[in-house]
Amino acid sequence: MTTRTHHNAMLSAAIAVALGLAVPQAFAQETGDSESTGSKKSGLAIAKPKIERAASNEVEEVVTIGRSLNSTQMLIGERIDDEVVVDVLGAEAISRLGDSNVATALRRVPGLSLVQNKFVYIRGLGERYSASMLNGAFIPSPDLTRNVIPLDIFPTSIVESLRVQKAYSADMPANFGGGSVDIRTKGIPDQFTYLIEFGSGLNSQNSGSALTYAGGSDDDFGVDDGSRALSPVLLEQINRFAGNTSVQGILNTLRAEGQTNATVADAQLINRQLGAELNRNIGLEEADVHPDISVRGSIGNNFVVSRDWEVGFLVGANYDTNWRDTTAVSRNFQFPDERTDTERESTRSVNISGNMNLGVRYTDDHELSTTTLYLRNTDDETAIRDFFNANREISDGIGFREYRFLFEERDMITNQLVGTHRLGETTRNMLPSAIASAVEWLPMETEFDWFWSNSEANTDMPSEVNIAAQTTTDPNTGATLASAVGLDATAADYRFTDLNDDVLNHGWNLTIPFETERTVADVSMGYQHNRKARFFRQSQFSLGALSVADPDQLGGELDDVFSDANILDPRNDYVFNIQGTNNQSYIAATMVDALYGKVDVTFNDTWRIAAGARWEDYRQVALDWNPFGFSAENPVLTTDPEALENGTFQDDKIYPALAVTYMGNWLAETFQLRLNVSETTVRPDLREITDASYVDPITDDLVDGNPGVIPSDVTNVDMRAEWFFNGGDSFTATLFYKSIDNPIEFFESAASDTTTAREIINAESAEVMGIEIEGLKELGFLGGPMGQFFIQGNMTIQDSELVAGPDADAPTNPVRKLTGASDISANMTLGFDSDNGKHSAALGYNVFGERLYVAGRNGAPDGFEQPFHSVDLTYSWYPTEHITVKAKARNLLDEAVTIERQGVLTFEEKVGQSFSLNFQWALL
Repeated sequence: MTTRTHHNAMLSAAIAVALGLAVPQAFAQETGDSESTGSKKSGLAIAKPKIERAASNEVEEVVTIGRSLNSTQMLIGERIDDEVVVDVLGAEAISRLGDSNVATALRRVPGLSLVQNKFVYIRGLGERYSASMLNGAFIPSPDLTRNVIPLDIFPTSIVESLRVQKAYSADMPANFGGGSVDIRTKGIPDQFTYLIEFGSGLNSQNSGSALTYAGGSDDDFGVDDGSRALSPVLLEQINRFAGNTSVQGILNTLRAEGQTNATVADAQLINRQLGAELNRNIGLEEADVHPDISVRGSIGNNFVVSRDWEVGFLVGANYDTNWRDTTAVSRNFQFPDERTDTERESTRSVNISGNMNLGVRYTDDHELSTTTLYLRNTDDETAIRDFFNANREISDGIGFREYRFLFEERDMITNQLVGTHRLGETTRNMLPSAIASAVEWLPMETEFDWFWSNSEANTDMPSEVNIAAQTTTDPNTGATLASAVGLDATAADYRFTDLNDDVLNHGWNLTIPFETERTVADVSMGYQHNRKARFFRQSQFSLGALSVADPDQLGGELDDVFSDANILDPRNDYVFNIQGTNNQSYIAATMVDALYGKVDVTFNDTWRIAAGARWEDYRQVALDWNPFGFSAENPVLTTDPEALENGTFQDDKIYPALAVTYMGNWLAETFQLRLNVSETTVRPDLREITDASYVDPITDDLVDGNPGVIPSDVTNVDMRAEWFFNGGDSFTATLFYKSIDNPIEFFESAASDTTTAREIINAESAEVMGIEIEGLKELGFLGGPMGQFFIQGNMTIQDSELVAGPDADAPTNPVRKLTGASDISANMTLGFDSDNGKHSAALGYNVFGERLYVAGRNGAPDGFEQPFHSVDLTYSWYPTEHITVKAKARNLLDEAVTIERQGVLTFEEKVGQSFSLNFQWALL
């Protein structure tokens, strides 16, 4: 089974067997309004057409304030009107600080920290506790090793706003831990708009050249042209030999085919020919690198077709590419001078995105909008790693080298359709009299929302090549003097990886408002459906020589070592093999059906109570899959009833939520005190519920799944006090507490002395508590030119505790902090807006405190990532109404990512200082 069609058919069959799935049903996802001002009434978060009907002879008051300050204040309304604790970051604020992707932008939000430059931790809880959505809908992850979405793949150019909901409400999915991040894309404009932008930049770590190799003709577009891909001839021959490509297996097949005179030499030749089908055009070279390049553009408009009809559109595209050349150094905490690991990695990244929004409105009662989003993120990595371990230390004068070539292409396409229908006067007049009479009791503001969303994410690694070599080194410094590919049948490791995630969401929400003289109430109900299916296939092969006629040939260029001449030469004993990780492929799926109801009541504009409950029926299946299974003893998928039962999980439960808000004017024009209490769950990632093992591409640790992992139960309590002052100043303080039963965590497990292994388990319990403080202050009270400045900042102080429990394998500290949780994190922005509106600037500072990176085992100390002090500067010049020139400088302090274990610096990597200049011509 080698085609995608077969994969999907097999996946569907397995899901049906294990889950007993019914016909897909409706889904809806309800969150706060996508409009920047927000609304008390909840609505679908997918961007609606912003088409305002022409007003009659009304005069609108126009107030002009600073660009940056205005962008900071404009989304305050949504926070005020929402029933629960939320934070909102708008497009203008993101642009002001110069963040190029969603991940880096979110570190500005209180209580959020960025890990590995792509995963967001909310209130110290790992990335699995942070749900990510696009316009209120679930989307799949193109990350090979995690079910959560790496947020660095989303360019901020497509973002209208980022909404972080930290307190649960019943209209949200119950898979809610630290919080939920909703990426809300730009919608239909109010009028004709266009944008063209060009930019370039550089990074201080780039020395002018980078490691590279011969790639493909389409690399500029982030797509492999097929030169790296798995050969169809090789797949055909693997099928021919039923997965047994050893010399004896080939010989047996030849004789079974009637070639009775076939010899061992014939089988050896065929085996070597199979190895020659692998791409070996991997000669290393140093190449000059170009500066960072970015181009983006968009165009949109709306049209009043008639008195009742309006339509609009927005189309945009983005392209950027850059090179990064970095060096990371790791050290063994016990023997930091003898056992080191130095890796130089050169990466060329290509990012492409495109979006299209269409919208139509009929009177004020009916709206329909579509969103299509395409993202491609490709990294082409070339690396040389020199290392020493317990087998070969620096003083021995010999070491190890590994060459790595990795082309990883990730793409995602999302299609969303949203409808909003109100029971206004126009609609009532269109209804048949019988129906109109039946709904006459319903208020005219009654609203019915629905949407459908389908997303597909793919990760394609057409070739990942790792080649093992041995080095002769200086016994004093460890510097490499010479290297040669090792005599080993597995010297060259080839992996071909394909991941496909498909997510379907659809459903509806009904909101009925009621109003009396002193009370306003919304009663809402809805149904939501979410179905996710994943297949992950990894094929692994090895190629190497057990002996060679001339040992000097192993010290040549890599493409010479593995040339056709060397491989096919009978004097060299090259061997091709299928490796064991073909048993690490898997298929998995989840399905959730949910019903919810909620009542939101406001009394005397003073007290607001929102109470609701959500019922979810959750089902999952995860099955090991062997794409090279050719027998009943070694099947593609197991048919063992016990194994099938162990691979499935089902749970249905009710999740309550309560929000109480007091509204007044204590010490400010607007004061609010909120209390949110709820119960939720956190479910394991798809890959974690299989027996599969994999090497984490970030940590290089061997990670084992665990089919026995169960969801965690979470109790959430939030209390927030908010003061909003005249002129836009604000101050907020939030207390939060979370209690987690059976938290899902990684723990180190037993492995060899040169390998670090981790396993996923349910710990016993965890708690996290803390306080968030944030504020915005315009500095005009200082007098003079200080009126052009404002300051905005936030700080989070928290404490966390994890009790490992009996399932953990000999942890050094059975009670410890949560992984990735800092005791303190802070953001500060000093903003400037010139009086004439021609200039704006922002100086941003971000820091997180020491946080646990890896927990020790058997007495080994825990490893802690050290604080990273990030200082960024963005300056914008507006020479005309339509032109913007923007300069950005990031990491001005030239900080490095560092990890310490027991006071020993065990990891260090310089990320460099980045500088860029952008020119924009736009009508917005």
